[in-house]
Amino acid sequence: MGPGVGVDERIRTEYELGNPGLTLGHPGLGVRQVRWRPVDTHRPLLDRKLAAILAADVVGSSRLMEADEENAVQTLGSHRSVATGLIESHRGRVFGGAGDSVIAEFASAVAAVRCALDIQREIERRNEDVPDDRRMQFRIGINLGDVIVEEGNLMGDGVNVAARLEGVAPAGGFCVSQSIHEQIRGKIEIPFEDAGEYQVKNIARPIRVWRWSGDSAARQHPKAHTGPHGPSVAVLPFINMSGDAEQEYFSDGITEDIITDLSKISMLFVPARNSSFTYKGRAVNPETVATELGVEHILEGSVRKSGVRVRITAQLIDARTGGHLWADRYDRDLTDVFTVQDEITHRIVESLRVKLLPQEQEAIERIPTENVEAYKSYLLGRQFFRRHSRPNYEVAKRMFQTAIEHDPLYARAWAGVADCDSFLYLAYYRTEGLDNILEASARALEIDADLAEAHASRGLALSTVGRPQEAEAEFEAAIDLDPNLYEAHYFYARACFAQGRVESAAEHFKRAFEIMPDHFEAPFFLMQLYFTLERPDEAREVGKIGFENAERELAIRPENVRALYFGAHHLISAGEHERGREWINRALSMEPDDFLTQYNAACALANLGDVDPAIDLLERALPQAHSEIRGWVEHDTDLDPLRDSPRFQTLLESISV
Repeated sequence: MGPGVGVDERIRTEYELGNPGLTLGHPGLGVRQVRWRPVDTHRPLLDRKLAAILAADVVGSSRLMEADEENAVQTLGSHRSVATGLIESHRGRVFGGAGDSVIAEFASAVAAVRCALDIQREIERRNEDVPDDRRMQFRIGINLGDVIVEEGNLMGDGVNVAARLEGVAPAGGFCVSQSIHEQIRGKIEIPFEDAGEYQVKNIARPIRVWRWSGDSAARQHPKAHTGPHGPSVAVLPFINMSGDAEQEYFSDGITEDIITDLSKISMLFVPARNSSFTYKGRAVNPETVATELGVEHILEGSVRKSGVRVRITAQLIDARTGGHLWADRYDRDLTDVFTVQDEITHRIVESLRVKLLPQEQEAIERIPTENVEAYKSYLLGRQFFRRHSRPNYEVAKRMFQTAIEHDPLYARAWAGVADCDSFLYLAYYRTEGLDNILEASARALEIDADLAEAHASRGLALSTVGRPQEAEAEFEAAIDLDPNLYEAHYFYARACFAQGRVESAAEHFKRAFEIMPDHFEAPFFLMQLYFTLERPDEAREVGKIGFENAERELAIRPENVRALYFGAHHLISAGEHERGREWINRALSMEPDDFLTQYNAACALANLGDVDPAIDLLERALPQAHSEIRGWVEHDTDLDPLRDSPRFQTLLESISV
C-alpha cells in the first residue's frame, strides 16, 4: 500500500508523526495496524485527547416555566447543583452547557456512567413526593471518543455524539455509545437495552446505542397515569399493506379514528396521536414503547385496501409479558370499515375490563358518516389540505365537496370546505369563496355542535372576515373539546400573530408542533417567533427540527415550494447564506407568481441584506393584501431590515389604505 492508507480519521492527527507500520490500540475496540503517512510540517497539530463525555439536559423545564416560573427556576437551579456536584465528586469536569444543560468530561468511562447513575437516582429521590406534571428530569448521553482541546473547551465528534445520544435518551435514564458499553462491561451491572443503530445528524457513521431507562418499579412495569387510574393503551400507526404509498392516508385515518374513540373513555389512558405517530415506519419493541409512553398495553395492526374490499388486522399486546390479549383479522367490504373500527374499540374495552359510561358508549357508537366514499374523500382532502399550498387547497376543497355530495350531513367535510376557502382568501385573495366561508363553517356546527373541528373552522372563518373576539371564543371551544386537535392550535396561532399577540402565537404554534412533530410548518413559525421573543437558542433548535422535517418532505415531494422557502429561512438564520439563497431561487423559479412564495422569498432576501430585490417582490405581492396580511406584515420581524427604506414605507402606506 502507498502512503496514507489505513488511518482512521479520529486518530490520524495524534499519530501523524511516527514510524512506518505503527500499531495503535484503542481501548475496548481492539488493536489496529495503521500506516504512517507524510504530513505537512507547516500545519500546526491540534491538541487532542481521549475522553468520556457526558451530556445532560433537563426535560420539562420550558413547560414548567410557563406554569410556575419562580418554582421552576428554583428547581432547575437545584437540579443543576446536584449534577455539577456529583460530576465533581466523580472527578469529572464541567466544560459547557447553559440554562438547563450540562456537558462534562471524565478520564474514565466507568466514572462517567457511575456519575450518570447517581444523578438520575438522586433526582428520582427528590421527585418522589412531586406530582408527575410538576417533575423535572434529566436525560443523559455518554460517549467515549477523541476530542479537540482548545482553551479548556472540548470539541469534535466525541462531544457531538454524546449530545446526540442525550437527544434519544429517555427521561430519567441515559444512553451510551458502543465504546462506552465495551468499557463498562463487567464493571457496572445494570440492565442495558440494545437500542440498535441510529443515524444521527452531522455524524456520517451510524451510532450503536445502548439504553438504560431507570431502575424504579414504575419504569420496569409502566402504569396508567391519568384520570381515575384505569388501564392504559397506546395505538401504534397501522401499517399500510396496500402496496401503494398513496393509500397511506387511509391507514393513518383509521389509526387516528381509533385513538379518538378510545380517548373518549374516561377510565382509559390513551397517548395522543403525536406520541403514537413518532413510531411510524419504525420497527419497535412493544415493551420499549410501553416504557417510553407509560402504558401497559399496545395496539398494533395493518390495513390492506383493494378495490371494494379491506382487510384490517389488529392485536392487543400486554407489554409487561409480551403476550397477546387478543388478535383478529377482519376481511370485509369497504363499507364495513366503521363497523370494524367499532368492533376493535369494543374488543379493547372488553379485554381491559373497562366499564363504559352511557354517554361514552353513545359517543363511541356515533360515527361521523356512514358513507365510506365520503370518508375516503374526506381523508384525502385532509391529507392535501395539510400540505398548505394553492394547488393542494384546491384539490382538498374538491375532495371535501365530493365527501359532501356522498353525505350532505358530514360535518367534518363542511368544516374542510370552509378551511380551504379561508386559506385561499387569506393567502391568494380568492374572493369568490369569501361569501361561502361563514356559511360552510356554520353548517358544520349546525350538523354537530360538539365537533372540535367545526369550532376550529368557525374560528378561522371569523378571523378571516375580521371578527377576532368571536374567533377566539370558537378556538377556545375547539381546544376544550379536543386539546390535541392540530388545526385548532395552528389556526389560533396564526390569528394571534396577526393581532400582534406574539407570546400567545408562540404558545399555540408550539402545541401544534407537539401534536404533529413530523410536520415542518409549525416549527418554522415557532422559530421566527422565538427570535422575535429574543429566545435565539430555542429558535435555532426548533429551526433544526423544522429543517429536517422539510428535507424529508422534499425527498418525497420535491415540488413542495413551501418546504423550500421555509427551509431557506433556517439556512439563513444558521449562517448558510449561499445555500439559503439557492433554496429561495429554486422556490421562485418553480412558482414565481405565487403570493406566499414571493412574500417568504422577500423575508429571506431582507435577512440577507438584499433590500431592493426584497421590496421588488413585496411590491408585486402586497397591493391586494387584506387585513390579516397587513397585520402579519406589521409584526413580522423578518421585514425589519426593510423598515427604514422609503420604498418600503411607501408600500406600507399603500396597503394600509
